Amino acid sequence: MAEDFNTDSMLDMFLYESEQLLETLQNTVLEKKDEDCFDETSINEIFRVMHTIKGSSGIMMYENITKVAHKLEDVFYYLRESHPENVPHLELVDHVLDVADFITGELDKIKDGETPDGDETKIVEEIDKFLKRIKSGIEEKGNELPPENTYVEPSQFYIAPTGSESYKYYKASIYYRSDTQMCNIRAYTAVYSLKEITDDMEYMPDDIISNEDSGTVILEDGFHMLIKCQCSREEILSAIGDTSGMERVEINDCTQQEFEMGFHDHGPEPIIIEMDDKEKKDAGKKEEKKEPAPGDYVIKGKETGKGKKLVKNQPKPSPKQTYISVNVEKMDALMDMIGELVISEAVVLQNPDLKVPGLDLTNFQKASGQLAKITTELQDVIMSMRMMPLTNTFQKMNRIVFDVSRKLGKDIELEVIGENTEVDKNIIEHISDPLMHLIRNSVDHGIEEKEDRIAAGKNPRGKITLEAKNEGGKVYIIVRDDGKGLNKEVLYNKARNNGLIGNRPMSDFTDKEIYQFITFAGFSTKEQVTEYSGRGVGMDVVVKNIQAIGGKLEIDSMEGAGSEMIMKIPLTLAIINGIVMQVGNSTFVIETNAVKEFVRINKDTIVREPDGEEYVMLRGECYPFIRLNEMYHLPGSNTDIEEGIVVVLEHENKYIGVFIDQLIAEQEIVVKPIPSYIKKVQGLSGCTQLGDGSIALILDIAGLIAGQERSS
Repeated sequence: MAEDFNTDSMLDMFLYESEQLLETLQNTVLEKKDEDCFDETSINEIFRVMHTIKGSSGIMMYENITKVAHKLEDVFYYLRESHPENVPHLELVDHVLDVADFITGELDKIKDGETPDGDETKIVEEIDKFLKRIKSGIEEKGNELPPENTYVEPSQFYIAPTGSESYKYYKASIYYRSDTQMCNIRAYTAVYSLKEITDDMEYMPDDIISNEDSGTVILEDGFHMLIKCQCSREEILSAIGDTSGMERVEINDCTQQEFEMGFHDHGPEPIIIEMDDKEKKDAGKKEEKKEPAPGDYVIKGKETGKGKKLVKNQPKPSPKQTYISVNVEKMDALMDMIGELVISEAVVLQNPDLKVPGLDLTNFQKASGQLAKITTELQDVIMSMRMMPLTNTFQKMNRIVFDVSRKLGKDIELEVIGENTEVDKNIIEHISDPLMHLIRNSVDHGIEEKEDRIAAGKNPRGKITLEAKNEGGKVYIIVRDDGKGLNKEVLYNKARNNGLIGNRPMSDFTDKEIYQFITFAGFSTKEQVTEYSGRGVGMDVVVKNIQAIGGKLEIDSMEGAGSEMIMKIPLTLAIINGIVMQVGNSTFVIETNAVKEFVRINKDTIVREPDGEEYVMLRGECYPFIRLNEMYHLPGSNTDIEEGIVVVLEHENKYIGVFIDQLIAEQEIVVKPIPSYIKKVQGLSGCTQLGDGSIALILDIAGLIAGQERSS
């Protein structure tokens, strides 16, 4: 029953595939934005994207999306068929991006549960004017226009026959890859596309919309259509298109009688024979039509009474990878469960009952070793599943550079390095907005006007480099521009006038500390705030967002040569390797990667300043020194420096010595946030549960070092 059909999965698939197609569209356009025109491959790709979105949005009855997609499809249909010259390229790029933005906005409404009610009239009218203008150039030259790319409003699933004497009859079959989802919806996309060129049609299964299980049947047996039309095979193939998930299309001639019989015994099965070069030439002589595009299939039927013809030397198909789409909430839930599994493993392996003297734990240790191995492997698998390349995030920045630079009248190129670097999905979601802000500021404030660059002897075209790399368990994301750089004196005077640094002289600060002033709330080097306001407006929010995921923003610059913004963020937020240690009756955890060494010292290595600050001397190096028992007022701790252990910690090439009572163990730590009802404490970044059920606090090395620097 149609009313029982679940449209939720249809909507999810529509949103997912439309977003993927829009990303493809935007990337294709931005790659060619600096060219004189779109090449044939790009035109075909954009046409395919619009054709697919038009069909799927028509099925979902989102008419405004359908109309916009169809109108842009008209433009690229004309470009593909007529190859006109002198097409305003940048204007066409703007139209494509306007359509992409409109559809993206409508998809966002759908995801938020709202009605996609955007008015498409203005965009359609502008594209229509553009299309008429480029068509007028063809007409002036006396050339013939291609046939119209006619759009028919979707009305019903049955295609009513019309009268004509020049009918052709075909049996067409579409087969999908084994990993394809929602085959019934894809099949109806093909039916909807063929509606524009066919006079009558029957298809099997015939309940593709009302029966969700028909997708499984199509996946196993294929989707079959009987077509009555006045067009050629090539036109049918072009209308069906090469949609995602499609493995092959078979088309075979049939008689009027066979068409009217419906899906009964049609005799011999059709076979696919790809034409060789000679056959292509012969076919070209017989009918003056364009050759099939790559991926199209030209079909021949088997002659009566003869056996099947096999294609010789057909290469063995390579094994295909199978992918499925999984809701990220399920991935998060699985990650949480694995975190609890890690904690439960620690509870088992550290159970006090195992410490009874005389117990033979040989078999238990073998079993526990296997459990630990499986848990580690399971954790690695789920972590790899959550890791995503930064490609999509970086590609979005290309659009930002293009839009903002054009609005500001600047000529800027974006160079992307290391876009395949993988990061946890949650990390990507947190860095997208800060990265966008840094890119906008580089375009607006970093890169000079063209005249200023020429006067400075620079390339008139500015350059922004976006780079990502892995290093030491962290991801470095760098935004670098070749603009005018930061002026230290201007930054210092601005900070002092705003009362941000008191009356401290400029000599008290390093260059990087002065550059960091721009991250203070309300600090800006621009006299006038605009839509793309200069560095400083919102930079404090950028820093807070980065710090929220355990990251840090570093700024470096050279006046006249450019600036560099470096985001240093962790690979993941979920599970870390940590070292558990004891201070009095309290337990702390330090990330293993932050530990440089453990040492025992004597009293002579401690240097105490008059103001009470302490430093530890190790092999001629002097490090700030913190006693955790004094810092957090922990009773029952060791006060004898020679009885405890000093842990030397490293963060961002800065070192600090931390005095503790004893080391307990190294183990995997499931990071949990400190509850919001507990006041934030300097030097602590989270907590975890240990095997005995107790809670350990995770030390924030950056916070300890920053606190020590402020106090000194």
